[in-house]
Amino acid sequence: MCAVNAALSDEPQPDLGASPPRAQIVIAENPHATAAFEPDTSVVQDMVDHGIQKLTGQRDIKSAWLTFVSSNDVVGLKVYSGPGPNSGTRPAVVEAVVRGLLKAGIPATNIIVWDKRLVDLRLAGFSYLEDRYNIRLAGSADSGYDAQVSYTNNPIPGNLSAGDLEFDRDHATTGNKSYVSKLLTQTLTKIITISPLLNNNFAGVCGNLYGLAMGSVDNTQRFQDSEDRLLKAVPEIYALAPLSDHVVLSITDALIGQYLGEQMSLLHYSTELNQIWFSKDPVALDVWATHELDRERAAAKMDPVDDNPKLYQNAALLELGVPDLSKIRLDIVH
Repeated sequence: MCAVNAALSDEPQPDLGASPPRAQIVIAENPHATAAFEPDTSVVQDMVDHGIQKLTGQRDIKSAWLTFVSSNDVVGLKVYSGPGPNSGTRPAVVEAVVRGLLKAGIPATNIIVWDKRLVDLRLAGFSYLEDRYNIRLAGSADSGYDAQVSYTNNPIPGNLSAGDLEFDRDHATTGNKSYVSKLLTQTLTKIITISPLLNNNFAGVCGNLYGLAMGSVDNTQRFQDSEDRLLKAVPEIYALAPLSDHVVLSITDALIGQYLGEQMSLLHYSTELNQIWFSKDPVALDVWATHELDRERAAAKMDPVDDNPKLYQNAALLELGVPDLSKIRLDIVH
């Protein structure tokens, strides 16, 4: 299924070359990328290699990756592992990125695959990457939080949990700050987000904006429980310097699109799209993801859901990217 050809006639159409685009998405597509929801690692590798070359205009893999990182960078690959290997970010996609970075001369010990909790990474099957390539796995919560760097724009207090910086400090049970992980403030110099095509009931998609924002700070439950708070907090947290200043590339693992379920792996509400998307614009990528999930629900004859365009409009106001499909150019790589 090609995302471009599947566009609904009454939706804004992406730019296909008629006018100067403001954002670009490269879609690498191969019908053999998965079989019975299992990725073919060699096909996935080819998709990632060709996608990154198309996005950068470089003829070889090393040069393509070196447009984003250098050999002295500590590169963090931010994944979304909570839903597991079938509905979260798939290890095969991450492995293909790791192999590309290694070809570019990035030392293995300078590559960190991370999410909020290390245990989620291990349960989702990422441990073999650590063993096979000598890279590192890390949890942002496990790394601790930086008392000097926090998100304070939203003063609504939340119930603190174990692991939050202020948890049980001076008998505190609530807090109105969200502190940034030391992994981002003290270790990583470049960030590549690799997010699944997975629905989120408030944000529309567990995408590159939502995944990085909610995975980088503590005291997040106060946002997860309120749609209004979330649509404001996600782009504002993403815009914090330790996050947005270090993001160099956003990738959507669209091998499989799950249009219902959020944290639960529900393959009967999923479609094998056999695609991987690449962009320098996380907003454009996430907006295209919400439209693709809308199409999947329509194909399944399900009622549409609110994909929360306000979140992406707020992100555009913060100059994080382009939320208008008519201003996005899609390049398809087969």
